[in-house]
Amino acid sequence: MGGTPGTGSITWTDLTVDDAERIRDFYRAVTGWTPVALSMGTYADFVMKSDTGEEVAGICHARGSNSDLPPVWMVYITVDDLEHSLQECHRLGGTVLTTPKSYAGGRFCVIRDPAGAICALYQPSDAA
Repeated sequence: MGGTPGTGSITWTDLTVDDAERIRDFYRAVTGWTPVALSMGTYADFVMKSDTGEEVAGICHARGSNSDLPPVWMVYITVDDLEHSLQECHRLGGTVLTTPKSYAGGRFCVIRDPAGAICALYQPSDAA
């Protein structure tokens, strides 16, 4: 999640699963992505890169702060004010699935919309 993304843009995509190594190898074979280990302290998650070297996705272990994330391809949508977005989520019939967490130069949380779709909302630390 580098740079300052625009409000409303999809900032990042990742997948959190129990067996990240197996799923990393699956996507390496199926898509041609190249995995790069990202240290999480006692283990590594993976940043997946395209053939041009662009960081395109993450494959993460369902451990630590990620233990409560569902095993779905999660899109992270940039918002200006995470607290306001969470209030609007509740007001409009959505559900906040995780409390806000610090990550990648900002904060995020996972929500479910009224139709049942899941995504994450991400507020960069330099957002208004």
